[in-house]
Amino acid sequence: MRVAPFRRRGVPRRMQRRARRVNAQREFRITSRKRRGERDSSRDARAVVLGAAGEASLAVTLEGVFMKRSWTAMAVALTALFAAMGCNDYGNTFQTNTGASISALSPSNATAGSQQFTLQVIGGGFVAKTVVQWNGQTIPTQIQTDANGNVTLVTATVAPALVAKPGTAFVNTLQPHSGAGTNGLSNPIAFIVNPPGNPLPVVSPNGLSPICAVAGGGAFTLTVTGSNFLPTSDPSGGSQVLWGAVPSGTQTTLATVSASTTQVQATVSSALIAAAGTANVSVFNPPATNAGTGNGGGGTSQTSLPFTIASACPASSARPAAAVQSVGEETSAVSADGRYVAFAATQAEHSQIFVRDTCQGATEACQARTLLVSSAMDGAVGNDDSQSPSMSADGRYIAFSSAATNLFAQAPPGPQIYLRDTCLGVRTPCVALTQLVSTDAQGALAGTEAISPSVSPTGRFVTFVAVTPSKGNNSRFRQVFVRDTCLATSNCTPTTVRTP
Repeated sequence: MRVAPFRRRGVPRRMQRRARRVNAQREFRITSRKRRGERDSSRDARAVVLGAAGEASLAVTLEGVFMKRSWTAMAVALTALFAAMGCNDYGNTFQTNTGASISALSPSNATAGSQQFTLQVIGGGFVAKTVVQWNGQTIPTQIQTDANGNVTLVTATVAPALVAKPGTAFVNTLQPHSGAGTNGLSNPIAFIVNPPGNPLPVVSPNGLSPICAVAGGGAFTLTVTGSNFLPTSDPSGGSQVLWGAVPSGTQTTLATVSASTTQVQATVSSALIAAAGTANVSVFNPPATNAGTGNGGGGTSQTSLPFTIASACPASSARPAAAVQSVGEETSAVSADGRYVAFAATQAEHSQIFVRDTCQGATEACQARTLLVSSAMDGAVGNDDSQSPSMSADGRYIAFSSAATNLFAQAPPGPQIYLRDTCLGVRTPCVALTQLVSTDAQGALAGTEAISPSVSPTGRFVTFVAVTPSKGNNSRFRQVFVRDTCLATSNCTPTTVRTP
């Protein structure tokens, strides 16, 4: 039996002696052999003991030495890692809390923006010096004990700043502790701060227009005014008008035409006024979306207004949709058939544009009403003066000049020209919209003020005067532009050009 030579440079003597001893015990003969012409390219030496069947009995290599040292280093590193993992934020080598045990919180959630409230912590193991922590910070704590000093109630005061925004907070208690392996902390309990709920709508006492319809008449738009309404842009979909038939009590949700924070317009179908009777009209706000475990707020207005369906309605049955304080002296605009009239009037300390449906020449089912034209994106009145209305032949489109900055997103400063689609006379679903007219892609109107609009009979074209503000004593420079709005056309791009 032959053992490969192992007396190579770098092999420790103790390993050589161990190899000889093992081979001697197994009666193997060790012979050295040197192969000529073979280059010793590595430092590793091996001792291989071959048995009768040719199986390896022993192998000693430099790699084994290095492996042993590597395993030792790894063991030391793992020991340090486990020691670090065993430490918590308090520098103790334990992971479980050793204080009280919390089972519940009352309340367990609140709405963002809530006022200050008292939080009850329910559990066991509390002591007289227990304090409540909110996200790791101690908050004012109240402890009640019995005659024997046992804690009977643990409460804390939660400030409004702690629940100002939606999210999740963690509540725990901390009590005095001493000795190794203790920290005085309880288990944490999650407290949910829900998004604010939607408000309860409020209907104005005289906030219904019209208040009467002729039995058997056609569909019409009903306007409800009040406060705390939700605009159609709200994630919940906006406020809804509820129509409650009397005496059957059948409730119908009307199709919304438009909604703002103060006004909702909805369509009353001809089926709802087919026969004489009465109905109660109210407004419903859907609950807020993503309200978590909160109720989302909203609900039905506490006040409902009566609506009459009769064979004939008195002339006074139509109430104005807005309280007009005084009518301006500017020239009004009238539709070709004389039914619709656009005019300027003061409301909310500013001049606003209104349109009046006089029902001139219309069927008996028509109810006279007044609508706000210079309406902001959320349905509110414009925040500055509006004037100079101009109306299309059918009364649907109204152009006007306004210095208000809330009529259109990113509206330029100063007076600008706007075009309002009132949806008047439209039998199909329509949403009233306002577009900016005094604009152009080339920037020729940048820094100018726009006045004196005039709309074409179809509402597609609008001419106006652009005024460049004066500098020093120079008079202001005026130019006439025409805007192609591309209304009722296809494959058209709106453009604005200066007239010769």
